[in-house]
Amino acid sequence: MKLDPFYLIVDSAAWIERLVPLGVKLVQLRIKSMNETGLRAEIRKSKGLCAQHKCQLIVNDHWRLAIAEGCDFVHLGQEDLQTADLSRIRSAGVRLGLSTHDHVELETATFAEPAYVALGPIYPTILKKMKWAPQGIERISEWKRRIAPTPLVAIGGLTPKRLDGVFEAGADSAAVVTDITLNADPEARTREWIEKTKPWR
Repeated sequence: MKLDPFYLIVDSAAWIERLVPLGVKLVQLRIKSMNETGLRAEIRKSKGLCAQHKCQLIVNDHWRLAIAEGCDFVHLGQEDLQTADLSRIRSAGVRLGLSTHDHVELETATFAEPAYVALGPIYPTILKKMKWAPQGIERISEWKRRIAPTPLVAIGGLTPKRLDGVFEAGADSAAVVTDITLNADPEARTREWIEKTKPWR
């Protein structure tokens, strides 16, 4: 499969409603703590918005709800991968994206035959505390050689200025959270990302 080079990650349907109409074609809904009723409502609303704007929705972690709501893509971290029912995910026709941070995790991920593999953090990130040091551009090239033709998503500390190096190193898509959601003007920053990633489409 081909991933859009601009991979937006947000924590609510409200963000999706705000930013996806600007031209976002790939978005992950990542909600860490919410009750099931709330999660279901967020996923349902996000799915409707994405369908309306021809945007691919990826649900983070909550694979059971993603299946129940008829979503076609989930993203799992390594811990979630250990407990997920991969055969159930596959039989529901749901594609799988997986996070990796080191060689052991990459091996685990490739065994699960994902639709894409994410590598991070490429640069220092403020999103969450990481036990892994920044991976750097060189690791992107190494990962891409090892997983090709599976698409590779780079994540962590990315900005529009850093995108050329990330794509030239072999990434197929660049994921972003705080560079947009913490920006003084998220809409303008989103447009900047869309413009900057156009040559890589």
